[in-house]
Parts: sequence; C-alpha cells; structure tokens
Amino acid sequence: MRVVMASTRLAGTDGVSLEAAKLRQVLQAAGHEVWYLAGELDPDEERGVLVPEMHFARPEVRALTGRAFSGEGRDPRLIREIEEAGVGLAARLEAAIAELAPELLVVQNAWAIPMHLPLAVALWRVVQRHRLPAVSHNHDYYWERPRFARSHVRPLLERYFPPDRAVVQLSINSIAQKELQKRRGLESLLLPNVMDYDQPPPGFDAFNADFREALGVRPDRLLLLQPTRVIPRKRIELAVDLAAVLAARRPVLLVSHAAGDEGRDYQRGLESYAHERGVDLRFVSDYVAPRRRFANGHKVYSLADAYLHADFVTYPSRYEGFGNALLEAVWMNKPLLVGRYPVYLADIRPKGFRFVEVEDRITPEVVKEVERLLDDAELRRSIVEHNRALARRHFGYATLRKVARAALDRARERAKEVRWPA
Repeated sequence: MRVVMASTRLAGTDGVSLEAAKLRQVLQAAGHEVWYLAGELDPDEERGVLVPEMHFARPEVRALTGRAFSGEGRDPRLIREIEEAGVGLAARLEAAIAELAPELLVVQNAWAIPMHLPLAVALWRVVQRHRLPAVSHNHDYYWERPRFARSHVRPLLERYFPPDRAVVQLSINSIAQKELQKRRGLESLLLPNVMDYDQPPPGFDAFNADFREALGVRPDRLLLLQPTRVIPRKRIELAVDLAAVLAARRPVLLVSHAAGDEGRDYQRGLESYAHERGVDLRFVSDYVAPRRRFANGHKVYSLADAYLHADFVTYPSRYEGFGNALLEAVWMNKPLLVGRYPVYLADIRPKGFRFVEVEDRITPEVVKEVERLLDDAELRRSIVEHNRALARRHFGYATLRKVARAALDRARERAKEVRWPA
C-alpha cells in the first residue's frame, strides 16, 4: 500500500517528526511504501514532496492563527477566510496527491493542534474528494495548550480538530484518549511514543569520538544534556539549578534543540539566569540533528551522539504529550532527572521505572540521588538495565506494529462504510 504522511513539518528533532519517522520505518518494514508531504522536510529526504504553503510559519498562516486565538474581539469574517484559504490550499495539494496517488493518508498532528487552520481544512477536503482511508496521529490536542484556550473559531475546532468518525484516531497517552472521548465522543487507539529497544544503542566511533572536543567540553567536566526544544514548559531553569549545585563537578549543560515556534524570549531569559548562577549553559542545535551530516564547515552530530557523551540527562518538564526524550535516554542507557508531569504519572511511572524525580525545585534529596548515580557505577548500571527492560516491554516497536496494523485495517474498513459527499 502507498501511504502518505502529511503534516505542516516533517523534519528535525521535534517529537512529531521523530514519531512519524518511527511509524514510517515500521510501515516500510511491513511492505508499505511511505511518502512525506509537508511544508518542511529534511534536506536529505528522498521520498517526500515539499509544499511550502503547508508550513505553519508562513506570515499569512501566522496572521490567521493570531486572529483566531488572540484576545481581540470576534471577527465574523475570520471563519470564512480560513475556509477559503483551506479550499485554495486543497487545490494546491491536488498536484501532489496526483503525483503520489496515496491509498491511505496519515495526518501527523495537523488535525490535533491548530498551528495551521487552513491546512486542516485542506487535508479534510482531499480525504473527502478522493475518498481516502485516513488516520489522524494526534500528538497534541488544542485543549492541552493554554495559548489556544481563547478561540474565535470554535466551529472549526469542532469540525476539523480532529475530524469525525470517518477518520481513525490515534492518541499518544491515556489522558488524551479519555479527553477526546469526553469532548468529542470519538474513540481512539492508544499509541504511546516508542523506541526500537530491540536494537542496541550506537557506540563511540570515528565520527562521534570528538563530540566533546568539537564543542569545547573537556573530558574531566560533567556533561549534562537537556535533549529538548527551548520552550517554557520544558523548565530548563531547573536543569540550570541542578548544574549550579553540582558546581564542584564543573558541569556543562547542553541544550540540543532550537527554540522552535514559541519565540526566543525564554532562551534569552535562560541565558541571563545561567549567567547569574555561574552555569556554563550552551545551546547546540547547530551541532545536533536527527542524523549526522556536515554543515557550515563543521560536523553535525546525531542526537544519539549527544546522548552517548552525556553523563546525565535532564528532563524536568511541566507538561509532555508523552516523553520522547525519556524513552531516548532509557534506550541510550543514561540516568535521568524527570519532572512529574501528568502523562508521566499516568502512563509511565506506574510501570515501575526508576528515575530521579523533581517537582518544582531542585531539593537536597534530588541532588543526593543524582550524585549517587554519578558516583556509583554499579547502581547506575543496575538502574539503566532495569529501565530498558521495562521500556522494551511497554514502549517498544512490538507495540507500534500492533497498533499500526489495527489502525490501517480500521481506516480501510471505515472508508468503505462512510457515505462520502457527491
């Protein structure tokens, strides 16, 4: 079967792109042909069609989003403008659909979080026109984000985020799954974030051996890795606080990802805060990417290379849709500081994982646990092996294969049952 994955962006190290790539890998291993269709693709993407109008960062898209979720008064023309823009974008997508000839469409988050309102409209029109089986892989629902709480486009949200029962829904955590049922009356399959725990993590080699040297981090310095975007809900200030109290170990705190779509004010604030606390904080997204390459005259290392060289991983988030970095750290056999965010408490912690947990501040107890793991190699080995075994059982590719197979089967059945408009 030819499957097309569509989204505003399928590139880089954000969680949606990473999980889409894993789903693609599993579908291809099952014999399906998978293509990407998005407004941003990785430079080396070979099976993808780039449609720039699909990107959420385009000025005209940002303008509509701002009007839809601003504190200003309701504009009676806005919904019509968004619908018309969606019709225009759907017409623009027809050439790509004709080229790709999909037998099934998987929409990655564009029907869940309203970053690009016309795109949601356009994708639904494409599904209807071609009577396509469709799966909506929902990583972040709009009601989970405070910035979308005030809306002037409620009818659009109820119509397209996500669309109705003609589409098979995937929720990435049990809280979201229950909320979708409560708010929209829609059932969904539960597909947590996963990692391929059957594969051993990569080791040191000729390419990554100089990672610390390239970033100017001496071998005797403690390397803390914050493997996230630079946005407030990641609470990177707590990682700064941890680094500050570990000053005797001369820590360097690396943040692997860029600021993303929420501006750079938070990054500037972190830089000031780290300076005040005497912490060596470095933002290294120019040197870390999903895959290795050369750019701007230097090596760009993989995210796995960054994990490999890290002594400890910090992940003190306030909120996560699931927790990609947590699964990555476990796969890379690294000890982890984790925030007690709701999905962690609901879907991950009950499985029996052993992490250093943090609430709202770095307490002496937290520091003591971290230092024990840094100093006791046998304890560290025991804990990372325990965590990896649990993750393989609950969040491995076997889970992904099972849910993906069920989603595709349901989507094909549902497309036959739907009474499509003439």
